[in-house]
Amino acid sequence: MVKRRVTLGILLLLLAGLVVGIVPAISAKVTDVILATTTSTVDTGLLDLLIPKFEAQTGYKVKPIGVGTGQALAMGEKGEADVLLTHAPASEKPLLDKGLVTDYKLVMHNDFVIVGPADDPAKIKGTRVAADAFRKIAAAGALFVSRGDDSGTHKTEKSLWQKANLKPGGSWYQESGSGMGQTLLIASEKRGYTLTDRGTYLAQKKNIKLDILVEGDKDLLNIYHVMAVNPAKFAKVNAAGARAFVEFMVSPEIQKLIGEFGKDKYGSPLFFPDAGRSEDELGK
Repeated sequence: MVKRRVTLGILLLLLAGLVVGIVPAISAKVTDVILATTTSTVDTGLLDLLIPKFEAQTGYKVKPIGVGTGQALAMGEKGEADVLLTHAPASEKPLLDKGLVTDYKLVMHNDFVIVGPADDPAKIKGTRVAADAFRKIAAAGALFVSRGDDSGTHKTEKSLWQKANLKPGGSWYQESGSGMGQTLLIASEKRGYTLTDRGTYLAQKKNIKLDILVEGDKDLLNIYHVMAVNPAKFAKVNAAGARAFVEFMVSPEIQKLIGEFGKDKYGSPLFFPDAGRSEDELGK
């Protein structure tokens, strides 16, 4: 009888040990959220404001990867990120159509501007149509510094060259292969033109000698969306963390912060909140 009780006791201890080992594995919360995003959200300092708030509210730990939008979307397409924050709607929609991303939400917008040296050798200042300004730059052989990195900004630049019926090339056209902040520095040092989002330009203005020369064309609208990578396609995705980040970005509190970001320092917000609106409304 004693031997049976000892054996039963050992068996119960072994079972308890297995349960203790299994339960944490089942219930443990995956805390890391990999965010693939464009360099403009990093260079402007917006994420420095938002990420600590998200982490404090949710307990998740965000790992931001600031790359060109093309690279960020490629990460989503391969399941190498949990959530994306990008600004190239035409390139984002194929991922949505393929079911690779879900919870696709409009977050905010700003605009692109064409900047260049104050003496404006190509005489583009005040040109109302961005593609016409590109034609003037090419005709003058004036230096243009492209990001050349398949970012959202680079995609917009390429569409403008296409509208201008031009294929840029030659010594006057140079690619930085860098983010927006670095590209602005290069254009400033070389006294060239470039296309930039307004937010990064304002954030970098004190470090560069470039003026805004062309703005206001509807083709220069710069729209940002957030989206979760679909866990049904990629089992390792942190679906709960991604969904929490999407909802955080479109929440009234964060939309208010986005609309105020930059006002105190630059006299104007760097981004305009758009949750609940449509792209068609922005174009009006």
